[in-house]
Amino acid sequence: MRIDGPVRLRHEYKHQINRQEDLVLSGRLRKLFSRDKNAGPEGTYRVTSLYFDTPYDKALREKLDGVNRREKFRLRYYGTDTSFIRLEKKFKEAGLCGKRSARMTAEQVERLLAGDYGFLLESGEPLFIEFYSKLKGGGLGPKTIVCYDREAFCYAPGNVRITLDRNLRTGLSSLDFLNPAIFHLGALEGYTVLEVKYDAFLPDLVRAAVQVPGRQAAACSKYALCRRYD
Repeated sequence: MRIDGPVRLRHEYKHQINRQEDLVLSGRLRKLFSRDKNAGPEGTYRVTSLYFDTPYDKALREKLDGVNRREKFRLRYYGTDTSFIRLEKKFKEAGLCGKRSARMTAEQVERLLAGDYGFLLESGEPLFIEFYSKLKGGGLGPKTIVCYDREAFCYAPGNVRITLDRNLRTGLSSLDFLNPAIFHLGALEGYTVLEVKYDAFLPDLVRAAVQVPGRQAAACSKYALCRRYD
């Protein structure tokens, strides 16, 4: 079942900040912007993803090399609820980011991790069929779990979304993806990943609010950080 509409290409910038910078910035953002409506009582929620790559790590290498046009596939769910899982294809073109997604059941994920891909081809879902072609023809396979705690803020002008991703960690085996209680290994101790995403323009209020003295936007891939345990 498809759960997104036409793809909207967006700007995306990332910064890696330390705990003190996080403390100052998060306090400022809470005063200015609304939190994500799906957040829990503490204003945060957990994100768990399973990333796919080729035997030669095409997605990882293209990310590290800064290839301008690239793509990656992942499965994702939120909190500990595995009843709502999405297959996502994230891609980058000319410096802008886009994403397509489709709903996948826990049973389908289990079949996928067991090497049973037939349902993808039979589904009629375009993203599933494309994923099938990459699995069978491109050697795509599950690589690593990426898990973190997210605090998100929204601002309607510019369709801005600001996220603070903390406690980045990875699982030991892709087969544990659907087990929210698995042990995780820390992948970025003492640091937070700040992301700013927006459409055509970044409002001055947001630009000023997310400023961290001495920090510049830089490549900071949570997937790449978690692959260090391979």
